[in-house]
Amino acid sequence: MQSSTERAQKHSQPLRAIEMWVPDTRQPGFADECRRQSRLLRDDPGEADTMDWLDHAADRDGWR
Repeated sequence: MQSSTERAQKHSQPLRAIEMWVPDTRQPGFADECRRQSRLLRDDPGEADTMDWLDHAADRDGWR
């Protein structure tokens, strides 16, 4: 029989293969950088196409 530690390690091992970095929203300048990047995309036709696709692909069932 496996110990709880062994079971936890077996379960978490596949999860360790996935690492995702996300920005620290508490950092000074974070909101300014978001605005800067958004402005760069404001008139980009590719961004408009992407947003249209996301709008159509979104599953909103159950959302308010």
